Amino acid sequence: MTTQLPTFKIFDKYDLSEIKVEDPGLKAVINLEPKLILKSQGRNVQKFGQLKVNIVERLMNKVAVAGHRGKKHRIILGHTTGKYSKNMKIVLDAFELVEKKTQKNPVAVLVKAIENAAPRDETTVIEYGGARYPQAVDVSPIRRVNLAVKHIVHGASDKAFNKKKTITQGLAEEIIMASENNGESFAIRKRNESEKQADSAR
Repeated sequence: MTTQLPTFKIFDKYDLSEIKVEDPGLKAVINLEPKLILKSQGRNVQKFGQLKVNIVERLMNKVAVAGHRGKKHRIILGHTTGKYSKNMKIVLDAFELVEKKTQKNPVAVLVKAIENAAPRDETTVIEYGGARYPQAVDVSPIRRVNLAVKHIVHGASDKAFNKKKTITQGLAEEIIMASENNGESFAIRKRNESEKQADSAR
């Protein structure tokens, strides 16, 4: 007689087994492997090491550096220090708000938001005969996920910085709006902007 193993949930809350990544380009790069505690502690620092890190942990890692804009750490955010428990609590509290508002599995909503916010084209600068001009290029799948997660976190931090909203509410709102492809979402605006620039640089 075979015993049925219980379904494994992250933080004993959210079941990842039923979540499907619909975008074929992102299937291989969004990690939904269930672990009880998502804490890799930077062990995956080899090539494509990001693929071994669960998508929820990658979101939490970006929350830790929400002040990074471009090459500089422009905005000092007092609450998001390097504390794992603090940052993960922000993410888990945001998930609870998402679940309350949408009545869906918040990780599934996050995956949908990433699929919607991931830009397909962007521009790079090519130097040809001494002149520099923009050239449209396709975005690699790993970079698509990285950009989407970064823009979701930046949008959340902008909503909360010097405002009445908390970062938790900002993150929940940004995830929901991006999953609905809402034009008010910072991540969706960034994706549209990137693809428009690429279209004009073809």
